[in-house]
Amino acid sequence: MNEHNLPMLPPNVELETKAVLKQLARANRALGELKGYADTIPNKHILINAVMINEAKDSSAIENIITTHDDLYRAMSDASGASPFAKEVVSYRTALWHGYELVKAREILTTNVIVEIQGIIEKNHAGIRTLPGTVLRNERTGETVYTPPAGEAEIRELLRNLEKYINEDDNDLDPLIKLAVIHYQFESIHPFYDGNGRTGRIINILYLVLKGLLDSPILYLSSYIIRNKSAYYRILQDVRIHQNWEEWIVYILTGIEETAEETLRLVKNINTEIETMSAEIKEKLPKIYSKELIDLLFYEFHTKTVYIENGLSVTRKTAANYLASLEKEGFLISEKIGKERIYQNRRLYDLVRTDNEW
Repeated sequence: MNEHNLPMLPPNVELETKAVLKQLARANRALGELKGYADTIPNKHILINAVMINEAKDSSAIENIITTHDDLYRAMSDASGASPFAKEVVSYRTALWHGYELVKAREILTTNVIVEIQGIIEKNHAGIRTLPGTVLRNERTGETVYTPPAGEAEIRELLRNLEKYINEDDNDLDPLIKLAVIHYQFESIHPFYDGNGRTGRIINILYLVLKGLLDSPILYLSSYIIRNKSAYYRILQDVRIHQNWEEWIVYILTGIEETAEETLRLVKNINTEIETMSAEIKEKLPKIYSKELIDLLFYEFHTKTVYIENGLSVTRKTAANYLASLEKEGFLISEKIGKERIYQNRRLYDLVRTDNEW
């Protein structure tokens, strides 16, 4: 199929089929449980950072940008030895944070925000496609499977329609069904030269936050899409050719259900580890223990002397002594990267890495 006239939203078909409504109930239940648990945790930034790293890694892997947690750790530590792929993953996380903060502040998701997100991911300002010739090919055969809309005017018109659909409430349609429609439409518009897949997956989480289904950006479909990658592209194409919305919406709703359950497990494990390490540090190093210190140790996989110095408002010497004591007691491990020593919270690192093994 080489040419495709992409219709405006909303789709002119019945979306709430029996199969869709059955899976919708399961997805909403799982998502509600995740939101309820996450809302009880005082420092959500700790969870957001941990979960976001896996998402950045998985979303990039879908685009064949493959990296390891070790490489990511180096990139996040500002290490010069980090691979270009790891740096791309860190850029994805930066874009995700930026989009989240804008949506929380403005309570709207606009085309301009989407363009900003893509610019951070790709580290350029190419913006909306203006040149013809963009086609989507089968990776294995090289065959053209889809030709997205061409011409900046048409692309912008489709994006205006999508923006309206995203931000206007439709009381008759559940937001999770709309999310499936939004994701399909954005990927079919394919408005950028590169980074469409990663930008589209960020839009998913921003929409959930925008609609109040999550307060924190902690649910991502990328791990589910990786496990079901061939089905993802097959069903996406089936909507384009045959308007088979039911299978597509059920696929996305199933992904939300499975991912919400997996994320809830990870979030609970992280929270348990925070409580366990807090109790152990309080017992073994009572003179340096504070809730603020624990927050700093779990904010990222790694910490530095300057983070402790600034975060606790102590001298550099005191901060260095704290970290040395924590390493001596086995709470942290360190290595010299470049000119400074980086301290890793190995327990958090192992939790997140183990959860992400696929």
